[in-house]
Amino acid sequence: MTGKILRGRTLSFLSEPVLGSESDSYVYEEDGAVHVDDGIIKATGSYADVKLNALDNIEVVDHRPYILIAGFIDPHLHFPQVQIIGSYAPDLLTWLNTYTFVEEQKFGSTEHGARIASVFFDELIKHGTTTAAAYCSVHKQSAEVFFAESHRRNMLMIGGKVMMDRNAPVGLLDTPQSGYDDTKALIETWHGTGRQHYAISPRFAITSTPAQMEMSGALAQEHPECFVQTHLSENANEIALACELFPQCKDYTDIYAQYGLLGPKSLFGHSIHLSDREIAAMSESGSVAVFCPTSNLFLGSGLFNFEKLRNGKHPVRIGVATDIGGGTSYSMLKTLDEAFKVMQLQGQRLTPVYSFYQTTLGNACALGLEDRIGNLSPGSDADILVLDANATSAMSLRMETVSTLEEELFVMQTLGDDRTVAEVYIAGEASKPGA
Repeated sequence: MTGKILRGRTLSFLSEPVLGSESDSYVYEEDGAVHVDDGIIKATGSYADVKLNALDNIEVVDHRPYILIAGFIDPHLHFPQVQIIGSYAPDLLTWLNTYTFVEEQKFGSTEHGARIASVFFDELIKHGTTTAAAYCSVHKQSAEVFFAESHRRNMLMIGGKVMMDRNAPVGLLDTPQSGYDDTKALIETWHGTGRQHYAISPRFAITSTPAQMEMSGALAQEHPECFVQTHLSENANEIALACELFPQCKDYTDIYAQYGLLGPKSLFGHSIHLSDREIAAMSESGSVAVFCPTSNLFLGSGLFNFEKLRNGKHPVRIGVATDIGGGTSYSMLKTLDEAFKVMQLQGQRLTPVYSFYQTTLGNACALGLEDRIGNLSPGSDADILVLDANATSAMSLRMETVSTLEEELFVMQTLGDDRTVAEVYIAGEASKPGA
């Protein structure tokens, strides 16, 4: 066997953790190893076993005492919004109109889009995110530069140009037909090219006419291999306006249902204020509710009811995401820290083990890509992080009193940032900028 062996403390999830028996959900090796070759994980286990079954002269990269874990996955963020992170506004719709729609008009320039794509992927990798589901702008060229940069780096990415034909500046509007045609062309060019996946992306019901929603549904029917991504039930004013624009529908979720956009490959950002009927519809269709804690807190949108959606009468598949640039950090560690606090406020528990499951295998399952990413199992893509719980002086001081793996994970979740990510392997190649 060729390739190389990464040595360290390996942590790989097998299933969703169950409180009281969380250790059954993962495999942990104190002196572990991952054999990677040609972008794929060939073997995982103890270092002695993995080394025994490899060639005598195979390269060994020793990352001890750091933890090796699957790359983080971010199922909802906005590529054109990286320069408006931290822009002050009292609520969602004001923030969109004041900053977002102004910024996104710049992506009519291919040169601007290409520059932002380069720094965007640098930031994702620095923070340990190896796969994300991203919205591009309405401009076809914004998706072109997004996918071109992702493909150049051999990353597994999901993306799509947004479709929006009303309630936005003229410079950000397409038409039902042009949105359909551009999306169709992008799917043909990029879906399945290297590790790229396409997401049909009507921004949200407020910015798409019934005619465009019909075109979005047609695309989803014609391309069941593609994802669908949009926004749902983030803010009270947004919900009221959406229902006003589609009075024939029962509620906000029913708008998407009426146009054939619910389903197991459909990602609904936010999903905060869902009625019981809407939760049941999401559950029955297998749709995914994406929890965006830093964005929800920053814009004052509300508290996502994780426990009700995940373990209620009608369980809904859940992802957790940064929502850059309404979200305030690229870091999935920071995102999980805020998710923990959102759940604490509601008397719910997010354990350290569940947190790291969610941002790896859990988010992979939300995307239906658990056979490719999210764990260190043989046959998976070799997207791997090296995590250092002593990355800062404050973390190192705290680690003097840590005695369990669970405590160590929580230190990284609450005190960690991009410095905690010592190295990032994308398809088996060391890729962290500046590492």
